[in-house]
Amino acid sequence: MIDFLREEGVSERILTEITAFREYYHVSEGAADRIPVPQYRYYGAEIWEEAASAILAGENLLLVGPKATGKNVLAQGLSAAFRRPEWDISLYINTDAASLIGTDTYEDGAVRLRKGPVLRCAEEGGFGVLDEINMAKNESLAVLHAALDFRRVIDVPGYDRIPLHDAARFIGTMNYGYAGTREMNEALASRFMVIQMPVISEENLKKLIRDRFPEIREEWAGQFAELFHEIRRKCEGGEISSRALDLRGLLAAIGLAERGLPAGKALELGMVNKCFDEYERRLVLDLVAVRIPKNAGRAGIFL
Repeated sequence: MIDFLREEGVSERILTEITAFREYYHVSEGAADRIPVPQYRYYGAEIWEEAASAILAGENLLLVGPKATGKNVLAQGLSAAFRRPEWDISLYINTDAASLIGTDTYEDGAVRLRKGPVLRCAEEGGFGVLDEINMAKNESLAVLHAALDFRRVIDVPGYDRIPLHDAARFIGTMNYGYAGTREMNEALASRFMVIQMPVISEENLKKLIRDRFPEIREEWAGQFAELFHEIRRKCEGGEISSRALDLRGLLAAIGLAERGLPAGKALELGMVNKCFDEYERRLVLDLVAVRIPKNAGRAGIFL
């Protein structure tokens, strides 16, 4: 990851501090398997520098942006770059304090605390990714207030006050566009450094595609990237919904094409068929047909 960040143009001062962080904070044997090996990389030196600077300063991060801006990719990349175990904590409407901190369990004739992901992350000095943080009820997240501010402790009722490991950080992600999201309260928002995630550029998307599929031909990586941005422009113009604007779906479709499925059919499965309105589906299908011949096969797309 350090070599990748250097290639991206991240400053040597920040890279030196990241390396020092990795060497200073060791990972316990039981948590080492939680250090992620990213399948995808986030491209964008400026965002990397902002995020890494916040982590090095001891702050928690909130990544805010529309769909397909790479929030979770960056969060996982930060865990890998700093070589910290990661806990992915999916938040939803029924999330409560017990599911975050832990619950009582009966074990070997005694009542013990079965530790939740937030508590384990705090003790192990991991990076906790609070996914779609604005979907959870504010009262359930109130238990994190002391962990996220200068106190850096978690008070477990009936047990003890657990101080956070010095290396522990929390990275929240949020998207106002999803159904079920709500306004984040000011008390919680004030505990994060906030990064507004930019839309991935066409050039960076081509890099991502080539990185994931090294054998893809240059011109085809460009065609797939241009198709994605054409769909984005239609979404931003209000002509279609964002259902087809699915970066995971695009990459999965390219993966299907690499396995031999015709590219047009693969894109139908990965992107087009996510539009359940027939009129909208036809519009997206037309966008695909303009750039990607339906019968384009593996031999023409990959080396």
